Amino acid sequence: FVLFSSAASTLGSAGQGNYAAANAYLDALAEKRRARGTAGLSVAWGLWGGGGLAESKDAIQARMKRVPMPAMDPQLAVRALGEALEGSDAVVTVMDVDWAQLAAAPGSVDLQDRPLVRDLPEVRRLAAARAGSAEAARGEEDLARRLAGMNRAEQDRALTDVVRAEAAAVLGYASADALQARQAFKELGFDSLTAVELRNRLNAATGLRLPATLIFDYPTPVELATWLRAELVQEEAVSVPILDELDRLESSLADSATDHDMSESITRRLQSILSRWIEKQGGSESESEKVEFRSATPDQVFEFLDKELGLSN
Repeated sequence: FVLFSSAASTLGSAGQGNYAAANAYLDALAEKRRARGTAGLSVAWGLWGGGGLAESKDAIQARMKRVPMPAMDPQLAVRALGEALEGSDAVVTVMDVDWAQLAAAPGSVDLQDRPLVRDLPEVRRLAAARAGSAEAARGEEDLARRLAGMNRAEQDRALTDVVRAEAAAVLGYASADALQARQAFKELGFDSLTAVELRNRLNAATGLRLPATLIFDYPTPVELATWLRAELVQEEAVSVPILDELDRLESSLADSATDHDMSESITRRLQSILSRWIEKQGGSESESEKVEFRSATPDQVFEFLDKELGLSN
């Protein structure tokens, strides 16, 4: 009486709680049968090679190449089944594992905290190596500290780059250049499973404990980066709404890719807004600091606006 279970019931599997629970039921059934004195063996299998579920679709194959459990040689797996049938255990787990890759996965639980595997020789060696490098890692500057030395627009850009880089890694892209800052995660191909993987990677990158619904609550890299900034950066007690709006405008202009006609249209609009602002304040620029609005670039307009609002030294 042999039950084919899954390693998901042994180690857990992100985004597959229902699947793990169903296979855990099979393991429990084998244990119960053995306790009653009847035959029962549940084998919690890892990935099989040779054309199984893990090789059924190109997308699944691409994802499986990034997990730390390579597909098993079917002949070795069948041999392991034969040995399990001759053994005395009611439940066994059979899988091929790259322990170093599993231990290094962002957001993964320390293998030393897993009773099932912590006594394996490979896991003990990894734990010793980690302990040796921990002291050096403590001196590294964390993300929050780097952000503290930036203005808001720079923080948004830096965090957007972090989100794009981690998303690209999850999807298997060579670089973040393939992902646009304002492109929806859903359009990029994220599902509930890859959403959890991205959340785990961002947990490791930011040091935060982020919700599993992260990319559904903030559906583009730039929106997610804006939310992460609020979580990571200690805001000043007093905030001036109009200055916040100017920061967001500056960030949007820096991130947007526009053609020549659109760039001229944006410049004219900014010039018009600035002219009305100066007129409203009843002042005018000095001859030495006069801005030629018809030929001014967006950077020149922002520089002048900063001076008028007392934002520059």
